[in-house]
Amino acid sequence: MQLTQLTVLNFKNIREATLAFSPGINCFFGKNGEGKTNLLDAVYYLSFCKSHSNPVDSQNITHDADFFMLQAQYQEGDREEEIYCGMKRRQRKIFKRNKKEYERLSDHIGRIPLVLISPSDEELIREGSEERRRFMDMVISQYDHAYMEALINYNKALAQRNALLKEEGFADEALWDLYEEMMTREATLVFQKRQSFVSEFSIVFEKYYQQISGGKETILLNYSSHLQTSDLIVRLRGSRQRDSILGYTTVGIHKDDLDMELDGYPIKRVGSQGQNKSYLIALKLAQFIFLKKAGNATPILLLDDLFDKLDATRVERIIKLVSGEEFGQIFITDTNRENPEHLLQRTHGNYRIFLVENGVITQTES
Repeated sequence: MQLTQLTVLNFKNIREATLAFSPGINCFFGKNGEGKTNLLDAVYYLSFCKSHSNPVDSQNITHDADFFMLQAQYQEGDREEEIYCGMKRRQRKIFKRNKKEYERLSDHIGRIPLVLISPSDEELIREGSEERRRFMDMVISQYDHAYMEALINYNKALAQRNALLKEEGFADEALWDLYEEMMTREATLVFQKRQSFVSEFSIVFEKYYQQISGGKETILLNYSSHLQTSDLIVRLRGSRQRDSILGYTTVGIHKDDLDMELDGYPIKRVGSQGQNKSYLIALKLAQFIFLKKAGNATPILLLDDLFDKLDATRVERIIKLVSGEEFGQIFITDTNRENPEHLLQRTHGNYRIFLVENGVITQTES
């Protein structure tokens, strides 16, 4: 999938821009706060029907404007797509595909596959297991609808059990059995699919990390779950009294985690800034490959603030890697034009350079 042209009106600090893009690499340079990330967010919005950084739609409208509008032309082989999004203050947003409005925004998500690598991804390493579970769920659900359905059913049963835990007295045992059996049935499917996913995903992830790092470090991505050591139904029944005191369910797939290690230790304890960023980039590149395999279109890759915290050698390896045949159209932001431009020239690929200043975006000579 390639984004050939984008028009932006009143989106964040970008008042007006109409841009034509390279099918290869597109670089946006400028100081912090000038609008580089906002441009990537506009591209992200057209894929996911929402901003990556601000979930309140009205706050994405330029502060003294009454509306924002995004319109884009895409191409995949001989197929062309026009995607439009517009929103006025105090009104709902409108999404159109080829001039026909969607009845449900969920029908659009997945049509324009995209992977974003941004500084906020550091939460995968820094924060708790919830972020890592969300990452697993996001990747698997992009190609496995049965997985998402099982996860939704599990969470409904979990909510019902948690409601029982908060009731005064002890609820009818038949209800406990009902919800715990539902949780166990759905959890078994989710567990199996997560286990299979991590086994396959970790191979791709490790390959990319070694290419970025030069093979100097040993890394591990490991899946941990209560279901690896015992039957969930047994643990749920055995934890009723304790869970009633705490007021929530303490065992189940909602407590699963991804163990992220570097040289045998948790990376959040021992990883340098460069190692952490390399780890995250390798994770997202592996996500890209899984999304590409799952659909009929090559995803668009957004790399926000890519070069920060990385040494020149790792930057060069990443540029060489994403310029390869496995990847398609790429959008990169950075504060220093001199950092990657000579590397882009060495790839002999198709690329364009844009300067961003106070929301104004101009293409420059390469």
